[in-house]
Amino acid sequence: MVHKMFEKPFKSFAIIYEDERKTFSSGEFIKGQIRLELCEGIKLCAIMLALKGEAKVSWFKGYGENKRTYSAREEYFNIKEVLLGEDNNGVGEGNIVLQEGMHEYPFRVQLPQGNFPSSCKGFHGSVVYCLEVQIHRPWRMPKFQSEFNFVSKVEVNHPQLLVPQSASSNKKLCCLCCASGPISIGVQLEKKSFAPGEMINITAEFENFSSRTLVPSAALAQTQTFYTCPKKSEKRENIYLALVEGKPLPPHSRDGWENQMLQIPADTPLTLSNCQIMELEYSLVVRVAIPWGVDLKAKVPLVIGSAPSCRPLA
Repeated sequence: MVHKMFEKPFKSFAIIYEDERKTFSSGEFIKGQIRLELCEGIKLCAIMLALKGEAKVSWFKGYGENKRTYSAREEYFNIKEVLLGEDNNGVGEGNIVLQEGMHEYPFRVQLPQGNFPSSCKGFHGSVVYCLEVQIHRPWRMPKFQSEFNFVSKVEVNHPQLLVPQSASSNKKLCCLCCASGPISIGVQLEKKSFAPGEMINITAEFENFSSRTLVPSAALAQTQTFYTCPKKSEKRENIYLALVEGKPLPPHSRDGWENQMLQIPADTPLTLSNCQIMELEYSLVVRVAIPWGVDLKAKVPLVIGSAPSCRPLA
């Protein structure tokens, strides 16, 4: 990440990661290089690195005088290391002199071990991790931040997540004084866990003994929930990330899906269940659209996790 500087003495600044994906997990090392270009010489006390991780949520309810704001914050870590010089918070005279021109400093810092939530950004909050470079100068401390992607180690191939899943639903339609035959959905999935970009193989059965033509579909649903701390208030948002439709189902008929595929978008955030103030949950929702009626739905909970990684810690 390159930062353009328009004030002296900095001409440019860059944080360059050895891993260009900028994706890490707990306990792993972040390695790279700091590059700063000066248009004139300066004195400084130290160059510090800080690893930071936190979650923040905020939303409001009501309007005008009745408007009320809800917010919460959760910090996971704030670790500082000295890259050059001594940590004195920029107090006193700088005893390190950097000449005009380009300066490069390699770095290698380790993320702490812990059950931290994965990076994500939602409607009313986010979980953010960043590497911050602090230039401690006499009575000044400019800061440069670069966000990176943190992935919680929830492997999709865990045996408990490979168990087949199923769901079903049914109802009868009423029209004035008469009731039609039943409508039903049955859904089966080969497992519960998936990775971003993976295909979901859907098997489903539909029965339509009503007098209406129905249209079946399947969608990947995401539910975002935000909390104050403790969980006294909450805000919930639901969105669909992917959708596939089947052919219309005529009255008094049966039909089914075999190997109906629905792709999870590659940029789908991972399931978030280990954060106290924000949750991300997923489900496969199979429905039949009912004209002039309430749609029938069958919902199968899913876990979106990380693919197995063989990357060493060091």
